[in-house]
Amino acid sequence: MANTVKTYEKLLAENSIWAANKVKEDPNYFKHLAELQTPEFLWIGCSDSRVPANEITNTQPGEIFVHRNVANLVIHTDVNLLSVLEYAVEYLKVKHVIVCGHYGCGGIKSAMTNHDYKQVLNMWLRNIKDVYRVHKTELDAITDQEKKEDRLCELNVKEQVLHLAKTSIIQRAWKHEQRPQLHGWVYGLKDGLIKPVFEMDSNSPQEDPIYNYTDL
Repeated sequence: MANTVKTYEKLLAENSIWAANKVKEDPNYFKHLAELQTPEFLWIGCSDSRVPANEITNTQPGEIFVHRNVANLVIHTDVNLLSVLEYAVEYLKVKHVIVCGHYGCGGIKSAMTNHDYKQVLNMWLRNIKDVYRVHKTELDAITDQEKKEDRLCELNVKEQVLHLAKTSIIQRAWKHEQRPQLHGWVYGLKDGLIKPVFEMDSNSPQEDPIYNYTDL
């Protein structure tokens, strides 16, 4: 117990040091931060602690509106994700929505197995298994396991962007304001670089017209 307390108290101590340094650099830093939030970007990323959105894009707090979950999924019944998306698009008026996965993703690796991860994780990972099923021919042709996992990371990001395009939230903004642009990226843990793999905008066709809302 003593070690646990010491660990989290270190976080509080580091916070105090960080806040003091920010004020030293700019006495009005927190005043400006508290008064203004006008991000151009919504970031839908993985919960993995190695992929902090602001740090890997070298941006400041207030520049990116962030939602994170296991394997950066866009699920049409996820009220948490949809509330973030609606707030970002309807009220913050973001110009870009980015789905960013990462190579070496534990969620991707787990979904490629037949292991029982118990009910809740099984339900979540099934969404990734569905991506695998859609792209099974391509993925099964890849014999190197790491390359297969990397490719599924890319395909998963693409599918999540397609899921965004199916929402009335995005379609309404596209129809009336011709924004936001949707991006699918994958971050490399080994080199720190982001690879763009897919994008859509207001002129992009739906994969199937059944997903179009005509009376927005």
